[in-house]
Amino acid sequence: MAAGSSAPTASEYIVHHLAHLNSSGAAQKNIVDFSIVNWDTVFYSVLTAAITGWLMYRAARTVHAGVPNRFVGAIESLVEFVHEQARSIVKGDLSYIAPLALASFVWIFLMNAIDLIPVDLFPRIGELFGLHYMRAVPTADLNGTLSLSIVVLASSIYYGIKIKGGGGFVHELFTAPFGSAWFLAPFNLLLQIIEYAAKTVSLGMRLFGNMFAGELVFMLIALLGGTALWWGMGLHFITGLGWAIFHILIITLQAFIFMMLTLVYIGQAHEHH
Repeated sequence: MAAGSSAPTASEYIVHHLAHLNSSGAAQKNIVDFSIVNWDTVFYSVLTAAITGWLMYRAARTVHAGVPNRFVGAIESLVEFVHEQARSIVKGDLSYIAPLALASFVWIFLMNAIDLIPVDLFPRIGELFGLHYMRAVPTADLNGTLSLSIVVLASSIYYGIKIKGGGGFVHELFTAPFGSAWFLAPFNLLLQIIEYAAKTVSLGMRLFGNMFAGELVFMLIALLGGTALWWGMGLHFITGLGWAIFHILIITLQAFIFMMLTLVYIGQAHEHH
């Protein structure tokens, strides 16, 4: 909270912790606002991306002909698993698609995993540097998850043009799914636009909704610890531990779902209608 303020109420605590450090210098009023930049989302996204790159680089550097250590073995198993999923879904060159799926899974998993860190830790650290708003989970920001889904949209369009050619891609926009009759062209185009938009929005909203809800539950649990009563502290520990253990499944599952849908959407771009 801002310096010199009194102890916040439960609602003030939640509202404060849901505000981003952004370019406007004030608490963000809307869930999504493309007129401002959420600097905390940008910072932690870049940080986890750098960690993702470092993990992959370290694994590649330590691979040798002998028996791999546990870290290399885990990375190799993950790479093989993702490559197998990509090969079973996408019928084409995987030189870019499989690494994209792998990077998306590891990156989103790390961004999601920030939710397991105590909710007050990063805001308190930020206050030491005069930053009164700080949200550390990039995937709990709709701006961040929609940005990820837009990358998937761009990739599917790119492969649609690459596989079918520019003319073939445009022809499909106006002829699928109802047919090639000229009077059906506007309806085909409209449905194609709706399909692309629905895929993009649903992909971003699904990840955002799950991570936002998980972050909110952690904030509610944190309020139990602020009661200064023995039963509140006890419930804070027990429920926090239980939710954190369960949340490990959620953050992994959401990263996996995003990766699989990325492969499905790019795989659909390889198909001819």
